[in-house]
Amino acid sequence: MSSDMRSRRLMASRFRGFLPVVVDVETGGFDPATNALLEIAAVAVMSDERGEWRREKTVACHVQPFPGAHLNQASLKFTGIDPHHPFRFAVPEHEALESIFEFVRQVVAKTGCTRAILVGHNPSFDLAFIKAAVARTGIKRNPFHSFSTFDTATLGGLAVGQTVLSRAVQAAGLDWDDAEAHTAIYDAERTADLFCAVLNKWNELAGV
Repeated sequence: MSSDMRSRRLMASRFRGFLPVVVDVETGGFDPATNALLEIAAVAVMSDERGEWRREKTVACHVQPFPGAHLNQASLKFTGIDPHHPFRFAVPEHEALESIFEFVRQVVAKTGCTRAILVGHNPSFDLAFIKAAVARTGIKRNPFHSFSTFDTATLGGLAVGQTVLSRAVQAAGLDWDDAEAHTAIYDAERTADLFCAVLNKWNELAGV
């Protein structure tokens, strides 16, 4: 059996057929029904034939506020996002979600898994904004499990004693740059690195 086939079998069996995909969103507030989704990033993580996990590929979009969306100024100040900046090259919600979802579906098919499961730092926030955007746009096929998630805040607290993303990442021996934080791509990739570090540490301790 080839190493690629062994890797696919490990991926498909590790989480009962679910494929972990790391997601981060940046928004114009805390209410998914009224506040705008402004950025979304998805990161594929992969396991090799030895069971070692790593971050593989990232897909991301800047998103145009939906018509009538409320933009909380405190949230925009925190993230540093100017929703109307012409060089954001933002796309409508429907286009952004279709791009992310197509990427996720391709990775699910490639690994022989049955469905994606969202990994995030406090992922109920990210999943709620995705589900609200799906409802607004009328997209029929959401590749993510509708309510189950993996939470790296919980995993970080268990593995390294830290629940804040920046602190958990650094406690895991990984780099963190405050100047890059609070963008969907950066936060999603650091979350993915933390997730993989926890899985790899577990494999080491369990002798997998």
